[in-house]
Amino acid sequence: MKEIRSNEEKNKQIIKETKVSLLLYLLYFLWWYFTGYGLSKGNPENYTYILGLPLWFFLSSIVGYVLFVIAIIVVTRLFFKNFNLEDEEL
Repeated sequence: MKEIRSNEEKNKQIIKETKVSLLLYLLYFLWWYFTGYGLSKGNPENYTYILGLPLWFFLSSIVGYVLFVIAIIVVTRLFFKNFNLEDEEL
């Protein structure tokens, strides 16, 4: 792995990490929103239940959490780099 030294490289990496983080957050929000609000329409008597929870809640709050924790671990290992933010010349 190439070591990040210059301020320009550091700034590029910071921007890359920020974009990836915001994309993950947006994807999580969309998952939560569409599974939570998209599947919760209608009469609760007609809902599908998993472990005593409505399908919409199970998918949005439990499956979504586990799925995106795994996604965060993968993205962190692939895109994030450990580097010193202070100037090397000091």
